[in-house]
Amino acid sequence: MAEEKRTIAYICPACRQSVILERSVFQLAAAPNELPCPCGKSALRVEMMGDRVHLTVPCVSCGGEHRVTCASHDFLHRRGLAFSCGKSGLDCCYVGEEDTVFGAVRRLEEAVDKLHREAGERGAFLDEIVMHEVLSEIRDIAKRGGISCSCGGKEWKLQVNYSSVDLVCAACGGDLRIPAATESDIEDICCKHTLRIHGRRA
Repeated sequence: MAEEKRTIAYICPACRQSVILERSVFQLAAAPNELPCPCGKSALRVEMMGDRVHLTVPCVSCGGEHRVTCASHDFLHRRGLAFSCGKSGLDCCYVGEEDTVFGAVRRLEEAVDKLHREAGERGAFLDEIVMHEVLSEIRDIAKRGGISCSCGGKEWKLQVNYSSVDLVCAACGGDLRIPAATESDIEDICCKHTLRIHGRRA
């Protein structure tokens, strides 16, 4: 049986290149890991401590570093996790299965390009039109009763960020992040008939 692997990605704030690395679950659990950018000016750090994982993530959006934690089980087994910059609302790091992480990084690259092009004219959202379209699609899916949580809950709350929307289950607090920054985010949600929130285990 092949050893389970995790793909970890961020965009270097110094050279703005995507840094995507693969580590086995054993490598991540055995010792603290440093995942450097080839330019040598930034590195993501991962440390597993019991049932929690601590990450120090370089952020292309604000230029600083974010310290984030999550459950070890989610870090090692969820299909995809995203961590965000508190200042801009843009994602700064992805962990998960290879195809999920690569897709998320492509979208983030588009969003970062847009962020730097429009740095002088920041509004409420990274792209007002994209956000409007994504929210409209979410409302349509909700009207059809297409939003549910894997815990069985049907009630949820909407949290609108600078470049994404979070659906949060009222029953268990599980969440689902929907990117809302680029044209491809509109195309992505237009293909979906249902949205399933990843419930938190009891």
